Amino acid sequence: MTNQSFLADPAEVQAAQVGSSFLLTGPEARHAGTVKRMAPGELMDVVDGLGHRLTGRVETTGSSAVSLTVLSVGFEPRHSGRLVLVQGLAKGDRSELAIEAATELGVDGVLPWQADRSIARWRHDKTVKGRQKWEATVRGAAKQSRRAWIPDVLEPRNSKELVGWLEAADLAVVLHEEAQWPLSRCFTEAPAAAHSGVIAVVVGPEGGISPQEIAAFESAGAVTATLGANVLRASTAGPAALALLNHLLGRW
Repeated sequence: MTNQSFLADPAEVQAAQVGSSFLLTGPEARHAGTVKRMAPGELMDVVDGLGHRLTGRVETTGSSAVSLTVLSVGFEPRHSGRLVLVQGLAKGDRSELAIEAATELGVDGVLPWQADRSIARWRHDKTVKGRQKWEATVRGAAKQSRRAWIPDVLEPRNSKELVGWLEAADLAVVLHEEAQWPLSRCFTEAPAAAHSGVIAVVVGPEGGISPQEIAAFESAGAVTATLGANVLRASTAGPAALALLNHLLGRW
């Protein structure tokens, strides 16, 4: 069974040494001591969200601090390929559900996309608040899944801006129910270099992707793909695609 995982300041985690003491403070300490009820003698991990992880034995707990003895320190490198979920903004909490599951499945980055048919709209201060909410979502999901890396939440883009971003991706796949080929075929027939570069998976909102957007994305080099005969929700399609890509990339 894996240890409970908590986040701390990167400088503090990276400076930790085996045999030394480490003090976890702030909200993470309250979560460990009050919510998780970590007790002296138990083991826990502390990560920095940048690949560094230490394992420590709990010595003392409190509402504002947890003291550990560091038993091991290490670094977990990123995978050679980089999976990015481009998630169309959807109503309610469907976008957050998608990126939460994607984080648990190992996504490397998420990009909020203001699609033409998005019911949810991020404008002005809502853009800042929306991105902060996504950052909190991936942070929580990374902790829950014991990840040492927290996925990047990239700058929100509208459809026109997304075209330029897709042009720079090594492989961009737009999930679309009318596509001719399944995702697995699009991936296996892509150039070998794409398998170790940036792979973008584009998922539309609940209203779907407009023909104009499809045409623009294809002009940027993207390909369309299906995930079988069933039409998946905006909150389901991205995680389903990531699960398949994890297998095809040899991560699983």
